[in-house]
Amino acid sequence: MALQSMTGFAREARENDLAAIAWELRSVNGRGLEARLRLPQGFERLEQSAKLRIQQRFARGNIQASLSVMRGDTLRRPVVDEAFLIELADLAKRLEEQHGAAPARADGLLALRGVLEVPEANADEESRAALDELALAALDKALDALVDARNQEGAALKPVLLGQIDRIEALVARAEADPSRQPERIRERLAEQVRLLSQSANGFDEARLHQEAAILAAKADIREELDRLKTHVEAARALIEAGGPVGRKLDFLAQEFNREANTLCSKSNAATITAIGLELKVVVDQLREQVQNLE
Repeated sequence: MALQSMTGFAREARENDLAAIAWELRSVNGRGLEARLRLPQGFERLEQSAKLRIQQRFARGNIQASLSVMRGDTLRRPVVDEAFLIELADLAKRLEEQHGAAPARADGLLALRGVLEVPEANADEESRAALDELALAALDKALDALVDARNQEGAALKPVLLGQIDRIEALVARAEADPSRQPERIRERLAEQVRLLSQSANGFDEARLHQEAAILAAKADIREELDRLKTHVEAARALIEAGGPVGRKLDFLAQEFNREANTLCSKSNAATITAIGLELKVVVDQLREQVQNLE
């Protein structure tokens, strides 16, 4: 499956003799899935069906769906009361013949109340069903387009995320190979610290000092952090390659990366390791920022 971003836009328009309709869909980041619909008056009946279709396509994101409808001529065809019109025409003719009234004009007769009506677009049951079918078919197409748009965004994010994972892996390798972690360098550093403490403290228990130094050396060992970082790198790559709605899992991994980077800095006993830890935190922050865009 492809990675899918939570941002995208789609539009789909359709029409028949009943109406011309158009859907506009906008999707942005969200902690969960939230669908907000803007429907014209009389189309509130579509809300549940539309939301269900959205829920079937997406796992996360704030999605706004707006429907516009322009009624067709079929639903607004004028209705003429022909019997009434004939009666009025006959009456006008008699008035003209008997009383010399001005001849009646067709537009004047049609303008009289009750002769010509243009009804509001109150569709019958069959027409409503046809409108609903048209609107939901267009929504399905718009959702397909939104899926494509989000997939394209996700595809663009994939190399960015993998590049950041590569940078994290390279920093872990630098920390692992740093000269300050070589056993002889650690022994030299500890021996120097013991010597300085022994000179400055009369009667200091040297055996106890060596014991405390060994404890400090164990606490400063970053082997476990480096191993966990390597494991997280492998897990992140696997999730990115698998695709699908992996945004939450990658966000959790980003938090774990950050936790290990913090521990790396706090346990560091060398400036070079501290610098690597700080750089690692910067890359992890960048990774997490991009992960926030993923479904």
